[in-house]
Amino acid sequence: MTLSAEEIDRIVEMAWEDRTPFDAIESQFGIPEKQVIKLMRKNMKESSFKMWRKRVQGRSTKHKQKTEDDVNRFRSKMQKSIAGNKISKR
Repeated sequence: MTLSAEEIDRIVEMAWEDRTPFDAIESQFGIPEKQVIKLMRKNMKESSFKMWRKRVQGRSTKHKQKTEDDVNRFRSKMQKSIAGNKISKR
């Protein structure tokens, strides 16, 4: 599967967002968590990847099976204002 630059940017953006579970990325792009991690490693500076990986490991909001049953969201409220990987002014 070949992804466009826009799709890669969106996947990185979703993976970076704490409240977007890996399941949401998989349902939208067909990429499982292990592939997302590989994509993040390839498309980020090493220090940024390590910081992201440390933050994400074990985080319940990134793993749907670890979240509360009533939490069902694909993006945070802040993501509404994000377009083209640029955060618009509030």
